[in-house]
Amino acid sequence: MAKTQTVETEFATVPDFTQMQAEFSKWAGDFSKYFVNGKMPNFDLDSVFALQRKNVEAFTAANQVAFDGVKAVAQRQAELARKAFEEFGKVAKEMTAAGTPEDKFAKQADLAKAAFEDALVNIRETVDTLQKSQSEAVDVLSKRVVANIDEIKSAVAKVVKK
Repeated sequence: MAKTQTVETEFATVPDFTQMQAEFSKWAGDFSKYFVNGKMPNFDLDSVFALQRKNVEAFTAANQVAFDGVKAVAQRQAELARKAFEEFGKVAKEMTAAGTPEDKFAKQADLAKAAFEDALVNIRETVDTLQKSQSEAVDVLSKRVVANIDEIKSAVAKVVKK
């Protein structure tokens, strides 16, 4: 797009409308080349609608894959929360049992270490699940983009042959 020239006045900056008109006239002239004798070139609307239908189907499939991944993560997190509450009950009983402070401190350190290691494993599992889901969704969309390009190439080739 051409640079917009401005005319400075005391009150405001006014764009150069002659330049805008020239650009519009050039665009309109280029667009009118597509029409010969007032007729639109061969344009297969059914193919365009079929192409768009396939695009919508691909987006729907990709969204479903992504949703399934998020759903799997949510279910896994619910399982982990349930397990954590069960573990908390067991730990609370163990910590209130009789014993020396040193024993309780050692037990508490072991529990903290185990909880940290479990948290790391759970985070890695969650990230892996989400990455797999995202990768599958992107694959669906990339295949559709490649198919779009191929379909457009063949449609253009048909028009050129006519």
